[in-house]
Amino acid sequence: MKIFLTNDDGYQAPGIQALYEVLCRDHEVVMVAPDREKSAVSHGITLHHPMRMHKVPVDGSGRAYAVDGTPADCVKLGLSECFDSPPDMLISGINPGTNIGIDINYSGTVAAAREGTLNGILSLAVSIKMDHDMEYENMSRFVSHIAQDIRKKGLPAGTFLNINAPGIAFSKIRGVKITCQASDNLSSRFEKRKDPKHRHYYWYGHQDHRPGAPDTDVNAIAQHYMSITPIRCDLTDYRAMGEIPVFSID
Repeated sequence: MKIFLTNDDGYQAPGIQALYEVLCRDHEVVMVAPDREKSAVSHGITLHHPMRMHKVPVDGSGRAYAVDGTPADCVKLGLSECFDSPPDMLISGINPGTNIGIDINYSGTVAAAREGTLNGILSLAVSIKMDHDMEYENMSRFVSHIAQDIRKKGLPAGTFLNINAPGIAFSKIRGVKITCQASDNLSSRFEKRKDPKHRHYYWYGHQDHRPGAPDTDVNAIAQHYMSITPIRCDLTDYRAMGEIPVFSID
């Protein structure tokens, strides 16, 4: 396969480097990723200043480019400038830290996969829980197998997969669950501190770990399962369309 590899942590991050090494063994890989960390930028794109892209050295048979933009920028620019024909698949990750539940909305990792899907490319977003055991190489092998299966079977138009692993040894993962997106892990805590001049500043606070509702991505990770969630790009609430009253402009 011809694979487009990207992330939101930068081209030097260990997760994307592990994916690149594993995927290059059997596939043609082109990496186009931010030149620095761009976590939690969601689906933002660069409009008010020019972007630059330069080739970066990597081992293996693939090519790699760094972009001073967002993950969505990387996908848009990469498709325009680095491919003579569309890639067979786009893989975004491996992100250090899960992208599950409400956090999906803020994730640059997920946004890159969404941008790939909007461009008609089979896409995967891949993350692993930040913990003591983050087995990037084993996760990369797992993703490689999934990518080949998805290439054969396809996905519904406008849908991509959001894959998350618990941060434990692969031998201890209990299995794989197809999950829905949780809606009960909203982070609203801030740590209020003072600088040396006694002025207040704020950091997002630590999110308490919750088991999450059954069948959700949050619950699967809490129970040491791999979570795979199909995500749709179409945000329309079709159930509500018939319930909204018809408004008049008179």
